[in-house]
Amino acid sequence: MSHVLGQTLFWIFTVLYVAIWARVIVSWLPMLGLSLDPYNPLIKILYDITDPILVPLRRFTTIGAIDLSPLAAIIIIGLLRNVFRVF
Repeated sequence: MSHVLGQTLFWIFTVLYVAIWARVIVSWLPMLGLSLDPYNPLIKILYDITDPILVPLRRFTTIGAIDLSPLAAIIIIGLLRNVFRVF
């Protein structure tokens, strides 16, 4: 694999990693009394970036009312980032 392709994939996975963490933090804000408009363009972009990853994982990572898909995605993306870091 070429160095450029490895570095590009590393940065793509890094953006996804940060986006998923941002989505987790955004989901906790209402519990702190901060209301967010779900139609805010930044929130919509965040969901558009992370939904293709999180939605398929939910089928396997939901336990009752607890959604562990962000945790699973962060672990998987973290492993992939480490693989492409060496290229």
